[in-house]
Amino acid sequence: MEASTPATLVSKDKNMPNLNRRLKRLLTDDSGQDLIEYALIAALIALGAILAMRGLSNKISNEFNTIGSSL
Repeated sequence: MEASTPATLVSKDKNMPNLNRRLKRLLTDDSGQDLIEYALIAALIALGAILAMRGLSNKISNEFNTIGSSL
């Protein structure tokens, strides 16, 4: 383990405000928030479409069978 010299302690202290600024910027940055919201909306729409198609699949299948048998 290295002994800390006063020069290294001063240099570490100088980096602290920079680290604090970076942390504050990281916590307040919301640049990726829109992308996540759009992805959640797209997933919700896809889920709704899948559920609607499951409900209609029997009706559509019956109609195709009726048309196929009449031909």
